[in-house]
Amino acid sequence: MSTASTLLSPSQLAIVRKRSDLRGLLAVGHAWVVIFGTMALVALFSNPLTYLLAIAIIGARQLGLAILMHDGAHGILTENPRLNNFLSQWLCAYPMLAETGAYRRYHLKHHAHTQQADDPDLILSAPFPITRKSFRRKMIRDLTGQTGYQQRKAQILNAWGGPELTLSGHLAHYWKKLGRATSFQLGLLVLLSLAGRWDFFFTLWLLPMLTWHQAITRIRNIAEHAMVDSDDPFRNARTTQTSFLERAFIAPYWVNYHVEHHLMMWVPCYNLPATRRFLIANGYGERMESKPNYWSVLTMATSRPDDEDKPGDLVHNARRRVVGDFNEGFSKPDAA
Repeated sequence: MSTASTLLSPSQLAIVRKRSDLRGLLAVGHAWVVIFGTMALVALFSNPLTYLLAIAIIGARQLGLAILMHDGAHGILTENPRLNNFLSQWLCAYPMLAETGAYRRYHLKHHAHTQQADDPDLILSAPFPITRKSFRRKMIRDLTGQTGYQQRKAQILNAWGGPELTLSGHLAHYWKKLGRATSFQLGLLVLLSLAGRWDFFFTLWLLPMLTWHQAITRIRNIAEHAMVDSDDPFRNARTTQTSFLERAFIAPYWVNYHVEHHLMMWVPCYNLPATRRFLIANGYGERMESKPNYWSVLTMATSRPDDEDKPGDLVHNARRRVVGDFNEGFSKPDAA
């Protein structure tokens, strides 16, 4: 595998590896300004259209928080390690019912074994290509909250612990797993209540998390690793070019630059566009797996003929869904 020193010049490396406290703070701050600003917009102009728009905008920023937590898990969100950990935990991970350390342990296995048998994310990309019918069913489940409900239910039951625990044991186990994340959720509910809109916690925080956020997380997973070359470091992940609308509603905070991230996982997300420009300038553009937009990715990923749809796939069986989340991994293939 090519090393970073062979791909980029020393001056280029110095630019892309540079971490910035200010840029990390601005990225996290931007996510929360957009979230609260969108809530304020709905408060001023309450109608079905603004609610639907707000769900998509906030759901995308929730994915953005997960992306920024991801950088925090790599230790690259900011230059200052304490600031990196604080932002990643309290303003990115806990809001998304995640924990940076648990995610780091899981995610580094993905980098060490990308698209290999030991890759814990392989379950998300292995089924592709699928049929359009299968993809529609997945999107319906995501957008109606069924996927989010099943994953959060599994997460909460796992945090509660097994039947062998006493009540105090259950509570201690839950606190270890989800205590601080739950505290953040309660704090957000109190904050919105003090602002006179407690209902926004359910309609403009939990609802986007369970619906739009789930759908675009699935699209993100497909775009990053579905139908790639598992043996080529330039092609075992995919970069997807984005428009302004795609960045606003599907791919915030440079998440679409996934080849570059896998080639140099120590590059902060805000330096990934420059990393791509340097790689192209150095002659590696043709080697990198890329798609011009998310539509082209989904067209490729749903290229299996509908008449190959398996009859058993039509059965709605929650036990066959992917159970888990980006915090500790996934299990049980989502066959339908």
